[in-house]
Order: sequence, then structure tokens, then C-alpha cells
Amino acid sequence: MSCKETLLQPIKIGNRIAQNRFFIQPMECNKEDETGNPSSSTLQRYCDLAKGGAGMVSLEAITVTRESRARDNQLTIMPQNQEALTEFVGKVHEANPKTIFIFQLTHSGEISNPDFSKRVTPNPLPGYGGELLTEADVEKIMDSYVTAAKIAYKAGADGIDMKLCHGYLGSQMIRPHNDRDWKYGGSWENRSRFAFELIERIREAVPDEKFLIGSKVSAWEGFPGGFGTEGPHSPIMDLTEPIKLIKGLEERGASFIIQSAGSPSITISLTQVDKHIPYYAYMHQYWAKEFRKALKPETVVIGSNFSPFREGKNGLCAVTEEESSLLNYGAWCIENNVTDMIGLGRQSFADPYLPKKLEEGREDEIHYCLLCDSCLELLIQQSRVGCCVYDKEAHAELVRTRKEKGALKVSHT
Repeated sequence: MSCKETLLQPIKIGNRIAQNRFFIQPMECNKEDETGNPSSSTLQRYCDLAKGGAGMVSLEAITVTRESRARDNQLTIMPQNQEALTEFVGKVHEANPKTIFIFQLTHSGEISNPDFSKRVTPNPLPGYGGELLTEADVEKIMDSYVTAAKIAYKAGADGIDMKLCHGYLGSQMIRPHNDRDWKYGGSWENRSRFAFELIERIREAVPDEKFLIGSKVSAWEGFPGGFGTEGPHSPIMDLTEPIKLIKGLEERGASFIIQSAGSPSITISLTQVDKHIPYYAYMHQYWAKEFRKALKPETVVIGSNFSPFREGKNGLCAVTEEESSLLNYGAWCIENNVTDMIGLGRQSFADPYLPKKLEEGREDEIHYCLLCDSCLELLIQQSRVGCCVYDKEAHAELVRTRKEKGALKVSHT
């Protein structure tokens, strides 16, 4: 089977069918209005992604509260946003009814930006911190997630990703560092309660089995006490708890798991691999395969960090460019039961039409991500995010940002 045939194979996710094996990762753009409603730029991005033909597209992280959030102009999912979100989802579905469109629900916790919101934490990390959460606070936050899931359903979204990755509140609750003696901390039973009770409550609130529920999970956060480590003071990788987590989510109704790693504010090179260390991407496929082995065949595993492979001009040694290209290597991972779908993040900024170009035999027209990470620079600077190489507006935003705020060196080390 050719890589094209492999990547364009449909796949069943829960009670829905994705038209191919491409998944668009939730990439924050910071383009919303002051109430968190989608802007015209937001609509344009997701309509382009739908027209681009990916099997499943995830909306960027949409916050369940305005009180604690990481981005100034962050998408928000609260009752006052339902009307705007309904109109937005309708237009995205109109652009391509075949593309599955899900929302990534989030709460930023202790990585909320204190310039415009409140930092809260289950147990402060050195250098971070915030107001210590009480059990009542957590119950209120869980209520917000459930409300958000119901809004997503009513707005027409095809499902939700319950974000348990990248240092946001979901991962703060489950990591070993949360060793406080309270209902949601200390033992694995307590730390997993937030995730497990939340998915149960969401499924009860939205019993429609066509509404997909899944989660993006950082397999290893890469610092002492981070998720995927052997204890609250150790950085040593131990996948025991990540495997317990994904199996527990599966038992409670999750139909897909998105594999990731790292916490961008701490270990950015794990989350999105730097062009100078492209072989880090191979670790993601290891984690994806471990997830794949632990779950039932019908639970879809989506792998991450395929953007660094590009067209084969990726700096990887001891392999040919053809073998290591995004398309060929991605197909190899699917054929060898490493992952069921391949996730595209930065690459989706560079070219939202990659799946369609592959389908139409226009592979030579694909714009590949150069891994310049200017999009990440814009995000850190609270500017409007896009591909600064292929998008003139994003390039102009980068020039403006550097002029007004100064150039920011994005460090992966």
C-alpha cells in the first residue's frame, strides 16, 4: 500500500467516521474578541482547515472560564458564548461536512497569565504558584467543564478533548507533584479523581454516543514531579500512571487519545521539537506506540510531532530523506501499529490544505513548516498567531510585535 493510500484511509472514531488519518492539533491563535468569541480570523482558519480535508480538526484550547486563562484574547466557552459558537460551528461544518470538528476544553490553572487573570494551583511548582485550590474550587471548575461540554454539543461540535496535557490545570491535578493531602492529591486514586469523575460527568451530561469524548495527554512532562515520572521529586520517566490514566479514560467512554509530551512553559522541546534536535520527535512515536499497545483496538490513538519530518529535509541522520518525510514516515507509523492517526500542529499553520493536496496528487505544492517557531514567539508575546513564512498577515504581525515588544528568542534548551 502506498503512503497516499494509507494516509487517506478512513477510520472509525467512536460512532463517527474520519475520512482520512490526518488530525489537526489544537493550536492557539489568540485572535478572539474581548469576550472570547470567535473572530473573522478564527472562522477563516477553521474553514480553511475543513476545506483542507483533514479527517478530524480540533479547535484550539477554549477556556471554560475568563477568570483564569493563559491568553489575553482566548476563545471562551461559557453560556454567553453559545450563540456565537453555534454560528461558528455551523459555518465550519458548511465548509466541509465530512470533517469531524471537536473542541479542546481547558483551564490554565497556575500557568494563567497574572497580567489579566488569576493563577490558581493544586500545589505550587517552583517559579509558578498562585492561589491554592480548595476542594470546593475544584468542584466549581468541574461544573464549568460540564457546562462547556453541553454548550459544545448544543453548538454542533462533534465532540470534546478534555485537556490533560502541556502544564494546564488537567495535568497539574494528575502529576505526582500534586502530593498535598486532600481529596484530589497524594495517591494516584486521589490525583486521578479529577480526570475520571470529569469524563463520567461529561458523558452523563451529554449521553449522545455520537458526541465524541477523548483527551490529549502528556506522556512525560520531563521535570521532577511532572506527569509520567516515578514520584513527586523525580524526573525519571515512568509510564505506569500515564497508562493507568488512558486505560481509565477508555473504560469511562473515551474513544480517542491524543498523545503528547512536555509542558511548553517548562520543557518546550518535548512538546514541539526544535529543528536542531529533530530526533526528539522519535520519542513521541515511542510514547504513541506504548499508548497503542495499552488500549483496545477500537480506541483511536493520535500521534504528535510529525511536523518536524517535513519533506525529508529535516536534519535526521542515518535515514534517507524519502524514508523520513512526513508523508512516508507517517504512513509507516500507521502501517506498523504505532499510531492510528497523525497529528499536525505547526504544519497546519504552514499549509491547512495538505490532506487535500495529497488526495489530488499535488504533493509538490505542499508548503512545509520550516520550524522557525515564529508562531510560538507570537503566542508567547500575546500576539495574533499564524505562519510567518507563508501568511503575509502573520509576518506583518511578527514585524509589529518585534518593533513594539522587542524580539523574543524562543529557547528550546
